[in-house]
Amino acid sequence: MKGLWGNKVFLTVFITDTLENIGIWIRNMALLYYVMETSGNNPTAVSLLTAIELAPILVFSIIGGALADRWNPKRTMIAGNLLSALSVLVIVYLLWQGMWIAVFFATFISAVVSQFSQPSSAKMMKRHIPDEQVAAAVSISQSTGSIFLLVGPIVGTFFFEQWGIYPSLLTMAGLFFVSALILLILPTSTASATEEGGTLLSEIKAGFAYVKKRPALRRIAITFSCLGLSSGFINSLEVFVITDRLLLSKEAIQWFTALDGLGMLLGGILASIYLERLNSRWVITGGLIFFALSVAVEVLSVWMYLTAAMRFFTGIGMAFLQIVIGMFMIKLVDEAYIGRVNGTISPLMVGLMMVGSFAAGPLMQMTSLITVFLIASVILLLAAWGCNRIKWDSAEVTQDGANQLLEHKQAQTLS
Repeated sequence: MKGLWGNKVFLTVFITDTLENIGIWIRNMALLYYVMETSGNNPTAVSLLTAIELAPILVFSIIGGALADRWNPKRTMIAGNLLSALSVLVIVYLLWQGMWIAVFFATFISAVVSQFSQPSSAKMMKRHIPDEQVAAAVSISQSTGSIFLLVGPIVGTFFFEQWGIYPSLLTMAGLFFVSALILLILPTSTASATEEGGTLLSEIKAGFAYVKKRPALRRIAITFSCLGLSSGFINSLEVFVITDRLLLSKEAIQWFTALDGLGMLLGGILASIYLERLNSRWVITGGLIFFALSVAVEVLSVWMYLTAAMRFFTGIGMAFLQIVIGMFMIKLVDEAYIGRVNGTISPLMVGLMMVGSFAAGPLMQMTSLITVFLIASVILLLAAWGCNRIKWDSAEVTQDGANQLLEHKQAQTLS
C-alpha cells in the first residue's frame, strides 16, 4: 500500500478523480434542484436527467472504448476534462440567456465525455501500476467512490443552497480545469498499437471478438448483465420495501441508502487489506450468492433493524465484488483491448438495468413486490453459478490478448 501511494501515476489519477468527483456531485445536485424548481417538480423532467446520464453509456461506450484504445490516454484524459469544463461554461451562458432546457445538454455532454476518459484512466493504471498493487488501487478507487456516495449529495446541496446554480456550475468547471492541469504531470504516453491501421468499425468488431472468444470475459459479461437486470428491478422498487414492508415514510429511504454507502466504504477498506489473501473466484461467487439472499431477506423482512443490517452487509459484499471484477478487468485484459472490452460489457449492464427499471413497475402490478424481488434474487443466483465456472488464469488471458492483437494486425495486412 505504501508503495502504491509513492506511485506518481496512481497519486495523480487519485487526486484528479477526487476533484472530478467533487465537481460532478456539485453539478448533479445543482442541476437536480434547478430542474425541480424551474419545472415545478415535474417528475418527467427530473427522470429525464437520469435517462440522459445513462443513454450515452449505451450509445457511446462502444465507440468511446475503441477510440480510447487508438488515442494517447494522457491527452484523452486532459481533453475530456477540458471539454467537460468548456461545455459547462457554455451552459452557464445559455442559462443566463434564459434557456434552462440547456441543463439537459450539459448532462449529456459530460456523460459522453466520460465514455472516452474512463477507459484511458484504466489504460494508464494498466501501464504504470504493478500487478501486485492493482487490487489495492481498485480498492482505493472504490472506497473513494463510496465516500462521495455519502458526502457528495451533502456537498452539492450546500453549494446550491448557499450560492445557487451559476456559482455551482462555475465551481464544477474550475475543478475540471484544475484537474486537467494536474494531469499534465503524468508521464508522456503513446497510443496503443491499434492506432497504426484498421478502421474504427474493424476495431470495434475485434473488441467484440476478443470478448466472444474468451470464456472468462463472456461470463463476466453475463454477470454484468444479470447485475444490471436485477439492479433495475431492485433500485426502482426499493422505496416500496420501506413504505409497504417496513411501514415507514418514503423519506426514510435516505438512511438505508446511507447504510449501503457506509458498507461499501468499509468493504473497500477491508478489500484493500485482505483481498490478496482471498480466493478471487470465491469472493465473486460468494458475493453474488450473499447479494441474492440479502435481496430475498430484505423484501420478506418486516423488521427495520434486520433490513438495515442487510443493506449494510450488502454494501460490504458489493464492494468486494466490484473491486475483484474491476481488478481482473485491468489485470487480465490486454492493454490494447481495455477500452473496447469496457465498451462491450458496460452497455450490457446499463441496458438491462434500464430494461429492469421499465419492467419492474408493471411486473409488480401484475404480481407483487415480493415476487419481483425474488425474481431478482434468482437472477443473481444464476450469475453466481456462471461465475463459479470462470477460469481466472491471468497468464492465459493475457497471452490470448496478445494472440488476438497479432491475429487482428495480420488480418489487416492481408486485407
